[in-house]
Amino acid sequence: MPHTIAEIARALGLSAEGALDLTITHAAEPASAGPDALAMATTPKYAAGLAQGQARAAMVWAGADWRAMGLQAAIFAPRPRWAMAGICEMLDPGYDFGGGVHPQAFIHPSAEIGADAQIGPFTSIGPRTKIGPGARIAANVTVAEDVVIGADVILHAGARIGARCVIGDRYIGQPNSVVGGCGFSFVTPEPSGAEDVRATLSGERLLRAQKWHRIQSLGAVRIGDDVELGANSSIDRGTIRDTVIGSGTKIDSVCQIGHNVQMGEDCMMCGMAGVAGSARIGNRVLLAGKVAVNDNIFIGDDVIVGGASRVYTNVPAGRTVLGDPATKLETQLEIRKVLRRLPRLSAHVAALQEAVFGKQSVKDKD
Repeated sequence: MPHTIAEIARALGLSAEGALDLTITHAAEPASAGPDALAMATTPKYAAGLAQGQARAAMVWAGADWRAMGLQAAIFAPRPRWAMAGICEMLDPGYDFGGGVHPQAFIHPSAEIGADAQIGPFTSIGPRTKIGPGARIAANVTVAEDVVIGADVILHAGARIGARCVIGDRYIGQPNSVVGGCGFSFVTPEPSGAEDVRATLSGERLLRAQKWHRIQSLGAVRIGDDVELGANSSIDRGTIRDTVIGSGTKIDSVCQIGHNVQMGEDCMMCGMAGVAGSARIGNRVLLAGKVAVNDNIFIGDDVIVGGASRVYTNVPAGRTVLGDPATKLETQLEIRKVLRRLPRLSAHVAALQEAVFGKQSVKDKD
């Protein structure tokens, strides 16, 4: 649906100049923008691509000389990514979930479906489950028994919600996301080799044949409002107590949250990150891509964990950590500086050994 520059600026609370009656139909990168596109020239680096495109209007940074860029109109964005979120929401065509309940969906007679729900084909809603009003559920979704889901949820194709899970309003489950799978909990009749190593911190252990026995997951998963779970990500149900995800938390694709985890509000968990069982995560914690959090530890409020870090011990509130093992950012940067010097240091030590002990003696020691 076309919008004028004036309409967009007013909706986003931004200032605009030039031909405010110009209409645009979509957003585009500057180099590929046509005359009906709003070019996302939000920094000088991106604006350089305007010369290759045909954009008449662009979203630019505050104070940009838009006329020199050959534009007829401009919207000024002091915080470009925030403005981009608004324009993308405004121009998003959304998804076609159909109208009402598809005749090829299975809804158990005891399930309760809220008003204005849209449910796609081959979706199954289990016994005694309650789906809130305004739900949009795509094809091939499974919602098990005794589930409670709030208003205005979106479950994309292939999403799975396990038995007895409770999910708040405006939850988004991306394709093939799984809430409420069984926790990865197994035990052996006698102490396992892993238990021996953990207790002694030694590689020496008794080797014996062992068989794993599952510990059933009696808990479920409780998720607050405005949570998003990315494609192919999973949240395991708790062993005894529920796994909990606080309101406002956003979880990227290919993430794993283990059984009994307690995660706070407004956290962000980026792609391929994992949190092991019974870890406790505070509010507003950021786990960057490929971060691994050990089981049974605590990460305080407002912690930032840098990409590919391995968190083995508790992290106090407000700290930024990085590395394997994760340490304070400042400490880790010093460690990395030293690591870069190791080849030179090794050669220096070898030269000193040769000067003191002689070349042949150094070879004998090696």
